[in-house]
Amino acid sequence: MKKRYAICGVSNRSMKMFIGPMLKTFASQTEIVGLLDIDPRRFEVCKSKFAELTEVKEYGPDEFAAMVEQAKPDVIVVTGRDDTHVKYILLALERDLDVITEKPMATTGADCRRILEAERRSKGKVTVAFNYRYAPVHSRIKELVLEGKVGRVTSVDLNWYIDTYHGSSYFKRWNRMREHSGGLSIHKSSHHFDLVNWWIGRRPVEVFAFGALNYYGPGGELNPLKEDGRHCGTCAVKPDCRYFMRWSTRSKEVHVQDDHIGAVSSQPGQEPYSLYRPDACIFDSEIDIEDTYSVNVKYDGGALLSYSVNFSLPYEGYRLAINGTKGRIETMEYHSSGRVPFPVPVQTIDYFPLFGSKETIHVVHREGGHGGGDPALLEDLFLGADPHRSYPILSGSLDGAYSIGTGEAVWRSVQDHRPVRLDEVLASPGEAYSGKEG
Repeated sequence: MKKRYAICGVSNRSMKMFIGPMLKTFASQTEIVGLLDIDPRRFEVCKSKFAELTEVKEYGPDEFAAMVEQAKPDVIVVTGRDDTHVKYILLALERDLDVITEKPMATTGADCRRILEAERRSKGKVTVAFNYRYAPVHSRIKELVLEGKVGRVTSVDLNWYIDTYHGSSYFKRWNRMREHSGGLSIHKSSHHFDLVNWWIGRRPVEVFAFGALNYYGPGGELNPLKEDGRHCGTCAVKPDCRYFMRWSTRSKEVHVQDDHIGAVSSQPGQEPYSLYRPDACIFDSEIDIEDTYSVNVKYDGGALLSYSVNFSLPYEGYRLAINGTKGRIETMEYHSSGRVPFPVPVQTIDYFPLFGSKETIHVVHREGGHGGGDPALLEDLFLGADPHRSYPILSGSLDGAYSIGTGEAVWRSVQDHRPVRLDEVLASPGEAYSGKEG
């Protein structure tokens, strides 16, 4: 029997990640019965891509109740701007509906508490779309830890690198304002914190961090002109912008694809949406988030995480090491090889027993977004959990809360110059509520 789904936030991400696959791959299991968004133009764009949705009714941002009453969905899919997630999650839970939400589940610890409390009272449950767990290398790392290869985990080193194309895109968009995204320690790093939490099976307790805005904003060293209000599509000084010209030539301009909105036209009046442009200048003074972090996290059970992320580097990827009482796991990934101007190796995992010889583990890679994670996540969401997998992988509200809580603790620590405990941010949600099982 098909489940009925309503989409809150008709973003580019929503169309690529959910709507397209639901209409094609999972058409026998899903039916889209409602679309909700703040911008009517997005409905036009969506329906021009998917003729199957021509008759699906559209709703404005304050018409959630009407949508539920008229369309009668079973599940709400939340894929709008980060700061809108909490509104529709709470409205859905009030009506005992299940929720699938893009990460981050919310943008503050306070809103995470509201969601956890609402879910406790509701018949509905929240699932957070942490697709990175499903990347084959990441799942294999989880299995190695579960197999006891490293013993008791004592420390983790994770260094994440975002290249100048991807990194600068966050500073062209709504992400650049903390009120919309919670900052990149939440919008982006919640992915990474969730991976570590899941890999080692522990909860973060305390965070100390440093952070800075080194590359973007008006003080950026490569700012060609200190002037607010510019957009790449119409900027007169973009030939002097190293970030823009890294991907463009004088005769061919490359505009960053916005994962949540889409591309912007260089011609005024031809933008794909009426209320938003994703090509604001990366050197604007309204930017109030950091682009560089160095973080230490302490977990229950004693494990320690050393984490860093940088949003303006020559290539993209990460380095990971998990240390334990029986050995060490290492891996490195380059995950934007199409933009890396040099050959990159296929990712493998190296296992070093504490006493013994190194073992290199090759993993069968899959096609699809987020290292092959997206298609596998969608199967679990719409077909049910894989019965052949021996460990839980779908994320719930508590997973979402701890990833966001760590991210908020990061920027609080940066601002206050002190360690920040997770119970300050989340008020010990694990003690009050353990979340609902998928």
